Amino acid sequence: MNDCVKAEPQDEDDTNDQSDEVKPEDAEEELPHAEVVDIFQEGLAMLVQDPLLCDLPIQVTLEEINSQIALEFGQAMTVKVCKADQEVMPVVVVHNATVLDLKRAIQRYIQLKHQREGGIQYLSWKYVWRTYQLSFAGEKLDHDDKSLREYGIKNRDEVVFVKKQRNK
Repeated sequence: MNDCVKAEPQDEDDTNDQSDEVKPEDAEEELPHAEVVDIFQEGLAMLVQDPLLCDLPIQVTLEEINSQIALEFGQAMTVKVCKADQEVMPVVVVHNATVLDLKRAIQRYIQLKHQREGGIQYLSWKYVWRTYQLSFAGEKLDHDDKSLREYGIKNRDEVVFVKKQRNK
């Protein structure tokens, strides 16, 4: 596997040049992968200094940047998800999101958090959703295909993880 990335100059005049001689401006510049990653991380660090994106972590993902921009333009909302240990997770979803979309956003939020903190590597979401469910204002969000709006959930509303009751 090649560990270098080639950076080629883009010049339209060079496409018609048939000569075999290599000019200094035509030479390819090879950068090691690690250096390209460093350059990219520096660019991201500069990007998150913008007041619009300053709440994002340094190891930000493109998905998080897009979510923050959607929030600022009113295309998304933040749902506060409360866990039993009183931790509140601000999860971003689009306005017309379904319960399933919220569950996926929660999974992604926790996955990113664990990656950044070096925590749990694997979490059985099948077990989590079989054992717990989401609730808003005392109503269980038990229909994955139903929109959050149908449950009356708006921006900055609080949704709670509750343990499912066993049917006897």
